[in-house]
Amino acid sequence: MRLTRHILPSIHHPFLPLPPSNSRTLSTHTTHIHLQQPLLQMALSSFDTNFQTYNEILNECVNKRAFREGQRVHAHMIKTRYLPSVFLRTRLIVLYTKCDSLGDARHVFDEMPERNVVSWTAMISAYSQRGYASQALYLFLQMLRSGTKPNEFTFATVFTSCTSSTGFSLGRQIHSLIIKSNYEDHVFVGSSLLDMYAKDGKIHEAQTVFECLPERDVVSCTAIISGYAQLGLDEEALELFRRLQGEGMQSNYVTYTGVITALSGLAALDLGKQVHNHVLRSEIPSFVVLQNSLIDMYSKCGNLTYSRRIFDTMYERTVISWNAMLVGYSKHGEGREVLKLFTLMREEKKVKPDSVTMLAVLSGCSHGGLEDTGLNIFHDMNSEKIGVEPKMEHYGCVVDLLGRSGRVEEAFEFIKSMPFEPTAAIWGSLLGASRVHSNVDIGELVGHRLLEIEPGNAGNYVILSNLYASAGRWEDVRSLRDLMLKKTVAKEPGRSWIELDQVLHTFHASDHSHPRREEICVKVKELSVSFKEVGYVPDLSCVLHDVDEEQKEKILLGHSEKLALSFGLIASSENVPIRVIKNLRICVDCHNFAKYISKVYGREVSLRDKNRFHRIVGGKCSCGDYW
Repeated sequence: MRLTRHILPSIHHPFLPLPPSNSRTLSTHTTHIHLQQPLLQMALSSFDTNFQTYNEILNECVNKRAFREGQRVHAHMIKTRYLPSVFLRTRLIVLYTKCDSLGDARHVFDEMPERNVVSWTAMISAYSQRGYASQALYLFLQMLRSGTKPNEFTFATVFTSCTSSTGFSLGRQIHSLIIKSNYEDHVFVGSSLLDMYAKDGKIHEAQTVFECLPERDVVSCTAIISGYAQLGLDEEALELFRRLQGEGMQSNYVTYTGVITALSGLAALDLGKQVHNHVLRSEIPSFVVLQNSLIDMYSKCGNLTYSRRIFDTMYERTVISWNAMLVGYSKHGEGREVLKLFTLMREEKKVKPDSVTMLAVLSGCSHGGLEDTGLNIFHDMNSEKIGVEPKMEHYGCVVDLLGRSGRVEEAFEFIKSMPFEPTAAIWGSLLGASRVHSNVDIGELVGHRLLEIEPGNAGNYVILSNLYASAGRWEDVRSLRDLMLKKTVAKEPGRSWIELDQVLHTFHASDHSHPRREEICVKVKELSVSFKEVGYVPDLSCVLHDVDEEQKEKILLGHSEKLALSFGLIASSENVPIRVIKNLRICVDCHNFAKYISKVYGREVSLRDKNRFHRIVGGKCSCGDYW
């Protein structure tokens, strides 16, 4: 029992506050008519009730979640001084757990004169399923100390509670115990184990566990795909899904949810439609979580019409459903649609707004240029109208809202009046606003503050360099670059991609790796020349290097967005929108370049950067040149 000696002292306060023992769902209060006859017979038989009778009635109570009737059975046992077996006591634990009465379940467990692996597992599962990870882990350690050996179901259950840093540390040790106990090949255990590793970001360990499973089921396949998707490894998740499908994997709604999450990150609309068709053909029930993921996927792929269509046809909407649609409108800069939907949500009174709802609303006001409306909503958050306490993220939205609208000084004063210590994200928002609106004084102050807080964040150096470059302060630009080299700070490389015929084409700055690179380079230069004839002027301030104007223009032509846009013109049909995704914020010059593509070629252009969508039609962008 070395495991318990190492871990047990590190878990403090193992029992967090539990829900009261009478906190049950409404359905458990319902009187079950068909149970009345057996209960009456039980009462009349008094001391003659045997194991079989108790077992049959308890099973029915468990299946129907009949809390009151189950209590009557339990009370009858006590009244008649019947000593239930371990099996019946475990059934009582299961009954109380299913009826959301953890206190009663724990009372039965504590009163058991003896316990077996099933009763221990039932109680551990009760805590784990309801999010009481600390209690589940502590009980597992007590089980080991009692000398009871876990089985595959115990291991599979306890891994779901290994989420915190302490829990993950314990989880790794439990993994060692599994190997010693020869359970590593069991599909239940393997699925839970790889899910634990994936949730902790250890995807390679998760993949190793997955590949070593002698057989795989839909649960293990779904766990590894979802693990990749949750970590943003979207291409890997999609590739694995394709591979497993080729191997005959059966998919359920959770599998499709994971794949759709990956497609959301890739903004792969055609592939997303294909997977959606798979779902429809499979006749999988319309689970809310699956519909929510489809709403999110279509909005991130630039198709709000499809998102809203799914949203409007949902039989049930959770707060996540509303939030997914609100965030979609917000990212597309549809501030007024955000406000309309938020109003509808409040009028229906079926779902209460939460913290994420308010983030979406405030962000929508910011991206939509509705700063005064956004400020009013922020001030109403604590009132009865909304009833959501503002958190740091909401204050950050207000800073972003003020900064985007050019009220940089006001945003600075707002930060100083906040009841929280500003985070790096909030200072970063103000730095970005200072760059956009050329407020060198505040930008320089905030920039140097950020370099102290986050000395390893390359983005801060880049934005401050942009600010200096736009002001012609090249000596300061060089100093910052020298500082980056000294601190070995690496800038995240820009990357853009476009999906054509269900194939993703990825481009980096000055990329020469694409098979049609020569054709693309010629097209970019050709576009630049023709656009200049109708008014395009390259924005050289987007280049940080202290080089001559000709060289700056050459650098601009190599931006990944321009390469992807040019390839889209070459390789796609004339009536198809050009959809490009950028991993960073799109620069001003590439934004202008895209507007000229739309204007000159009559093409709809959709650009998605890390902050929002830009839908450009007829040379005009949905952001109103405000992002």
